[in-house]
Amino acid sequence: MIRYAVVGAGWISQEAFMPAVAATGNSRMQAIVSGSPDVARRLAEFHCVPELVAYSGYDELIASDRIDAVYIALPNSMHADYTIRALRAGKHVMVEKPLATSLAEGEAMVAAAKASSAFLMTAYRLHNEPGTHGMIEAVRSGQIGEPVFFTSTFGFQSQLGNHRLNASHWGGALPDVGVYCLNAARHVFAAEPIAVQAMASRPPGDPRFTEIDASLAVTLRFPGDRLAQFFCSFGSGTSESIRIVGSSGELILDPAFKFDSALRMTIRADGKETVVPFQQVDHFSGQIAYFSDCILTRNPPEADCEEGLADMRALLAIDDAARSCNTVRLDRQPFRAGITTSIVRSFPPTSKRLLI
Repeated sequence: MIRYAVVGAGWISQEAFMPAVAATGNSRMQAIVSGSPDVARRLAEFHCVPELVAYSGYDELIASDRIDAVYIALPNSMHADYTIRALRAGKHVMVEKPLATSLAEGEAMVAAAKASSAFLMTAYRLHNEPGTHGMIEAVRSGQIGEPVFFTSTFGFQSQLGNHRLNASHWGGALPDVGVYCLNAARHVFAAEPIAVQAMASRPPGDPRFTEIDASLAVTLRFPGDRLAQFFCSFGSGTSESIRIVGSSGELILDPAFKFDSALRMTIRADGKETVVPFQQVDHFSGQIAYFSDCILTRNPPEADCEEGLADMRALLAIDDAARSCNTVRLDRQPFRAGITTSIVRSFPPTSKRLLI
């Protein structure tokens, strides 16, 4: 049984991580690390978590033998610090996306992971979700021919006051939800992008977007003259879709990203349309169970720090392209092994949660 400390007791921890742990069978929560003692106390009572720890007690906790791993759900600007400290203490780390806010931070996290006996996994929950694998396998098996174009949307209306609207934390739609579109494109093409273009929009007078852009439209070139585009937004109606155009057909995944959605795939090829509805599963239970399996068996996780760093390179290039209005070229990078069905974990959706 892997014992987790949840670092950061905000919305994603309350809505998704904490409710999911009990279903895994190989994981439990040992501690909540938070700067809000009353919130942490109520959550600990609800989920039967033994320990409450202030941020000032984090180093003592990770130096102890009371936990095996930490889940870091802090603002993006705090990922590197709390991750590196845990790795140096020998604790395994699951950190939310994006990995960090700069390549220097990301590379320091990679170095700390390599120097440690502990694992660092970027929290790509869709890598352990069956619908995402269904899409990748359909492409790999040639059901739409060779993939030549990828397009995706992920947007919704963000609420005023959310820390993801703060530039100081590298907030915004790109690192928060655009990363899903980017990661999917990389795995569909099994390649890293070599050039990016981007345009951003920021409606005047909207108090949510005084520091960050509301929306971004991105174009990426991949090796082999393959193209991808995606739109991400904190100021749009809810949209979460993927469309892949192949040399002999097309594939649509809609819904595609949200953890409260049942993914649905449509394949149009050879004059026929095939619809594949996937069973709704708890994305976080699957992700947690997989990481705990990795720890228990000493098999490194697929979505490791190098996977997170690969997305970071492209995200930062997209940021640069949006600011400069120029095409930004990336050094060619090898694509590491893609996801396989061996990492799928399926658990029914959870319903026991407390939102404060």
